[in-house]
Amino acid sequence: MRLTPDLLMQGYANGIFPMAEHRDDPEVFWVDPQRRGVIPLRGFHLSRSLRRTMRQTGFHIRVDHDFPGVVDGCADRADTWINTEIRNLYIALHDRDQAHSLEVWDHETMVGGVYGVTLGAAFFGESMFSRRSNASKIALACLVDRLLDGGFILFDTQFLTDHLASLGAIEISRAAYHKELRIARSRPASFSNPPLRTPQEVVHRMTQMS
Repeated sequence: MRLTPDLLMQGYANGIFPMAEHRDDPEVFWVDPQRRGVIPLRGFHLSRSLRRTMRQTGFHIRVDHDFPGVVDGCADRADTWINTEIRNLYIALHDRDQAHSLEVWDHETMVGGVYGVTLGAAFFGESMFSRRSNASKIALACLVDRLLDGGFILFDTQFLTDHLASLGAIEISRAAYHKELRIARSRPASFSNPPLRTPQEVVHRMTQMS
């Protein structure tokens, strides 16, 4: 059965997400990990070095400015699960205001970003990329700030990596994840409404909250 945007959203509502084995594999399969990676939104770890980097950076943030470019940036690696079907599906979700990107720019060059799907007060982080040092960390920090401001309560990272763990991500059981998802999907939230903030403004807000 061919995936459609509606089927994709049904999958997220039930706690599963699609992947392909590699970019040239036409087959897509569903994944439901026994252990799920999440970032507790008020537990994001803003290290001293990242605070300093964000205060001094000349990068600026854009939201939904080049969603296809973020997906392509995430797929631009030797081994990727983003095939053509998945790329097209997420661009379709973006056109329906159900998928969003947060991008890090150096003047008119995109140097990093992250994209994901929204459902109620849940944000499902799909992938991120970085072409400059710390760009993906800055993207995640600014994303967490935006999610908090927009009323989100669940930030799903699918899996736990060392990089995400250093930023405060944890693993929870499948049962615990499904419980959090049921609560989050029933609550309202907005990715588009919060104001766009600079990395300097984000680090100031996070420092004040900690």
